[in-house]
Amino acid sequence: MLEIRNLHASVEGKEILRGINLTIRDGEVHVLMGPNGSGKSTLSNVLVGNPKFDVTEGEIIFNGKNLLELEPEERSHEGIFMSFQAPIEIPGVSMTNFMRAAVNAKREYFGEEPLSASDFLKVLREKRKLVGLDAHFMSRGVNEGFSGGERKRNEIFQMAVLEPKFSILDETDSGLDVDALRIVAEGFNQLRKPETSALVITHYQRMLDYLKPDFVHVLVNGKVVKEGDATLGYEIEKRGFDWIKEELAQ
Repeated sequence: MLEIRNLHASVEGKEILRGINLTIRDGEVHVLMGPNGSGKSTLSNVLVGNPKFDVTEGEIIFNGKNLLELEPEERSHEGIFMSFQAPIEIPGVSMTNFMRAAVNAKREYFGEEPLSASDFLKVLREKRKLVGLDAHFMSRGVNEGFSGGERKRNEIFQMAVLEPKFSILDETDSGLDVDALRIVAEGFNQLRKPETSALVITHYQRMLDYLKPDFVHVLVNGKVVKEGDATLGYEIEKRGFDWIKEELAQ
């Protein structure tokens, strides 16, 4: 599904990613861990096409297409979704109108007719049950007045409606209490299919417990320096990252 080869990227002239190589196949969930400033969020922003980040070398192939040749909205339509660390408010734009515009823009991209109002509302009812969003949230502005947990659940709800092929969860567990994390993780797990994949950025063992990832990658100074299964994540939870840095220094 996703092939990242020798990816270098910078922001404001400062190199952040220094040769990322990563392969994610259909149906796989990969976790990305690393100390602050290692480049985890930079990688996610590069994947979705944030213009603040400049790719200086390497390539990204997504389902046979050169991702770097696609605009951010094209990447979204092709099936890439990102859940943000701190979802922003969009006052004056209701959740219903926001999601209907997103869904129909994707359908137009593939030459499909827009969903009727009744069909779209049926989709909303089905999907919001996954993450415990009440109906009244649909008439409110996007994330307007939402608590931190509600914003994160709203991100997973959007993912459920858009049905992406590849999802990036950038510290979605940050700031969530145990109950909110469980709801978000269970909603995500219900959306997993053999043909979809995900990259999850996290610092916490509890996310590993819920998601049961196939692979864990450790990013240090803009490079993937260690890889393994979920047990690597548990070891990092216990020992931190210093032991990995010490291994690299030897």
